[in-house]
Amino acid sequence: MEKPILLYALCGSQRLASTNRLLLEALSEHAPEGISIEICDLIGDLPIFNPDREGESTPAVVEEFATKVRAADGVIVACPEYAHGIPGGFKNALDWLVSRDEVPFKPLMLAHTSHRGEFVLSQLQEVLTTMSFAIIPQAFLRVPVLGKTPDAQREALMAAAKDGILAVALNTFRAAIEKTAF
Repeated sequence: MEKPILLYALCGSQRLASTNRLLLEALSEHAPEGISIEICDLIGDLPIFNPDREGESTPAVVEEFATKVRAADGVIVACPEYAHGIPGGFKNALDWLVSRDEVPFKPLMLAHTSHRGEFVLSQLQEVLTTMSFAIIPQAFLRVPVLGKTPDAQREALMAAAKDGILAVALNTFRAAIEKTAF
């Protein structure tokens, strides 16, 4: 039996009706046995990044966020594209992790809910690679639900779960994590 793994999922959108959040919830609900996913609810509470507030002055919510990243075996990122880029709040969350030691070589899976959005995917890869995340390209998951009605979004995500698309991505990610475990 495979060792259980914990994944920490970061949603780049803070919208209540976020398709990215829906995808992360579907991944969590339909995760194969031995994979648990916790979806981060802290990003909207993080203060604006300021290097003067690092170290002993780091806000408690930032410490909590970083602790969750550290405890995870891997991170999942689902992020929309805003004005051809990374949403400011999500970039702010990443900025809080830049000079810390939770991230280097942490396996990362990208998930995407749009049939477009290549600008944000490119920027995320650049930023996350610069931060030393270990992006697992084979685990990339795209379930295009953007622009669909809420019912059609849920149907598409259920179909992806039923067809095994979600499980394949998560099992691919798990295999990469286990292969790179020290």
